[in-house]
Amino acid sequence: MTKLKSKRIKVLPGFGLTLGYSIFYLSIIVLIPLASLFVETANASWDKIWQTISDPRVIASYRVTFLSAFYAAVINVIFGLLLAWVLVRYKFPGKKLIDGIIDLPFALPTAVAGIALTAIYAENGIIGKLFAPLGIKIAYTQIGITIALIFIGLPFVVRTVQPVLQELDREIEEAAVTLGAYRWRTFRSVILPELTPALWTGFALAFARAIGEYGSVVFIAGNMPFKTEIAPLLIMTKLEQFDYAGATAIALVMLLSSFVMLLVINFLQWRSQHQAISE
Repeated sequence: MTKLKSKRIKVLPGFGLTLGYSIFYLSIIVLIPLASLFVETANASWDKIWQTISDPRVIASYRVTFLSAFYAAVINVIFGLLLAWVLVRYKFPGKKLIDGIIDLPFALPTAVAGIALTAIYAENGIIGKLFAPLGIKIAYTQIGITIALIFIGLPFVVRTVQPVLQELDREIEEAAVTLGAYRWRTFRSVILPELTPALWTGFALAFARAIGEYGSVVFIAGNMPFKTEIAPLLIMTKLEQFDYAGATAIALVMLLSSFVMLLVINFLQWRSQHQAISE
């Protein structure tokens, strides 16, 4: 009996091998590079680290990077939800084409995207020249940076929300309408609570992706210190100057900030799911 019980509690065949391979692969690709970032930063003196991360130019680049990433992620959540809703709930000509175009930022080289966006939103560009007479400059400003980050972050929100919308039970919505609920109340009380975890996930992915974006932003940003200079550009500048400690110090602050943000969003996801279950 003891032998039979021990056999029954064994996991699937090959679990030990696959688990070991997964941990090894994760260590090589993720854990070891991140650990080397901490090690490289630790080799520098605390005065050097503090001098680097507290430099006014670096702080300004953090402000531009994080604020632009936040604005882009918020906009992507709103319009990503709208796009996912249209693709799931409606049938129209060219639907598959639009569905495929959404994934274009994944396949398009970021440098190509940056050059294209700069050409379009510059003062003599197709869109930029429409705003120039109004005194609105898009390229080489934080507005242009935000637009570039919206471009690269939109697919994360759409592809996160879309499958959740497809799995929603339409009968619950029909029951709410039958009971007299208006469309907005049905969306707010029935649909939105189900989409909230997916929206948080899409926001986190778009925000994290935008923080480290370089190729599509460096062209349209203009890279003016204290105005449109992004943190990844400063990291590249430090590396070109062989200041590895300074580069890793800037990168470490971005890493820790992103990690804290992900923890907060995971907590909000857990809280929203817990509230939905309790209700």
